[in-house]
Amino acid sequence: MTTTTEQLSATTLLRFATAGSVDDGKSTLVGRLLHDSKSVLTDQLEAVEAASLKRGQEAPDLALLTDGLRAEREQGITIDVAYRYFATARRRFILADTPGHVQYTRNMVTGASTAELAVVLVDARNGVVEQTRRHAAVAALLRVPHVVLAVNKMDLVEYAEPVFAAIAEEFTAYAASLGVPEITAIPISALAGDNVVEPSANMDWYGGPTVLEHLETVPVSHDLAGCPARFPVQYVIRPQTAEHPDYRGYAGQIASGALRVGEAVTVLPSGRTSTITGIDALGESVDIAWAPQSVTVTLADDLDISRGDLIAPSGSAPRTTQDVEATVCHVADQPLSVGQRVLLKHTTRTVKAIVKEIPSRLTLDDLSQHPDPGQLVANDIGRVKVRTAEPLALDAYRDSRRTGSFLLIDPADGTTLAAGMAGDSFAAETVKVVADDEGWDF
Repeated sequence: MTTTTEQLSATTLLRFATAGSVDDGKSTLVGRLLHDSKSVLTDQLEAVEAASLKRGQEAPDLALLTDGLRAEREQGITIDVAYRYFATARRRFILADTPGHVQYTRNMVTGASTAELAVVLVDARNGVVEQTRRHAAVAALLRVPHVVLAVNKMDLVEYAEPVFAAIAEEFTAYAASLGVPEITAIPISALAGDNVVEPSANMDWYGGPTVLEHLETVPVSHDLAGCPARFPVQYVIRPQTAEHPDYRGYAGQIASGALRVGEAVTVLPSGRTSTITGIDALGESVDIAWAPQSVTVTLADDLDISRGDLIAPSGSAPRTTQDVEATVCHVADQPLSVGQRVLLKHTTRTVKAIVKEIPSRLTLDDLSQHPDPGQLVANDIGRVKVRTAEPLALDAYRDSRRTGSFLLIDPADGTTLAAGMAGDSFAAETVKVVADDEGWDF
C-alpha cells in the first residue's frame, strides 16, 4: 500500500517552468498548451478574446492567458512569474511561466527552483543566444533533472529540418557540458499549434513526442522520496491536559524521505538521539510517513527540542556546520557585500550570519568567473562563504534541493536578499572558484 501511494504521488504531478529570450513565445506556448488541452474556462477565453480585439487583433492572443499584469499586456512581455494549474487524464501540472529579460533572471530562479522540468524556448530564426545559455545554466545550477528545448516559430523558417537540427545540436552540447542529465529537443510553432498538443502535419521528418505528450510521460522521480529522511520541527505540541498530561509531539512537514515508528533518530544541532514511538497523520496513528506529508512525531525520550531543530535517522543524519559555502542568486535591489550581517533561513531554522567572502561572480553566457567582486547586485549569481552564529544541519544541494537550499535575509526589514544552494555549482564541475582564505568569526 505504501509503495503504491508513493508511486502515485510521484507520477501524477509534474512541476515545470518555461524560460527563453524575449519574444521567443513562452506565454504563447503556455496559452496554446492550456487552450488545446482544453484547460481554459469559457470566461477566461472570452476575456482573452475581448482583450485581443481591443488591441486590434483578429485572433485571440493566447499569451494573455498567463500575462496578467497590466504592464505585461501593454508591453507584450512577461515580467513576473505566472503560475498556472491544469490537468489532463494522465497527469496534473503546475507550471511557472517565467520572464525572458536579463533583468528578471531572479524571477526565473524563483519559478525553476521547485521544477522537475524546464522548457527552454528558442526562436528558430535566431538560434541559441546569450539568454538561452543563461537559462540553460540556471536550470543546471538549480539541478532541474529534465530540460526540453522547444525550437519555436518553425513556421517562419518553412519548417526546415536542418535549422532545427543545428540548434538542437548546439544547445544539447552546451547543456550537457553543464551536467544537465536529460535534454529533449522538440520543433514547434506555438502560434500555429504544431507539435504542442497535436502532432504537426508540416514536420513529417520529426518522429518524437509533442510537448504535451512529453510532459505527460516524462518520468518524475521526485527527490523527496529518494533522499534520506529530514524532518524540520515547526511546532512543539504540549497540551498538558487531563487527557494528555505528558504528551509532547513535534509537528512539521517531512522535507524528504520517510519516517518509521521504531526508527532511531538524531536531533540536530544538539546531536541527541532517541527513537520514534509514534507518528500522527491527519488525526490517525500510522507506522510510516513520507515527504511531503505533514505529521506529528513523538519520541521515546524527553529531549529539549524546539522550532528549527531537525530530526533525521541516526544512520543518515547530516553533519552540522557554521561555515556555509554556496552558490547564491541575488534577488534584492540592494547589494550583498562582504562583511554584511544577514539572517540565514534554512527550513524552519533562522540564524544570524556574516558574509565572510564572495569568491566569485558567475558570467552565465560564457561560464567565466569574475573573482572577488566584493558584492553581488540584483540578478547576479555568485559564490559566497557565510559564517553562522549557530550550527546548521545543511545538506548539499546536489543531494537534496529541499534541505540544501536557504535564504539570506536583511535583518533590518526582512527583505529576501539571496537564494542559496549549498555545495558545488554545477553537476559537471565547469566553473572553478577562487580558493578561500581566513575570514571573520563569531
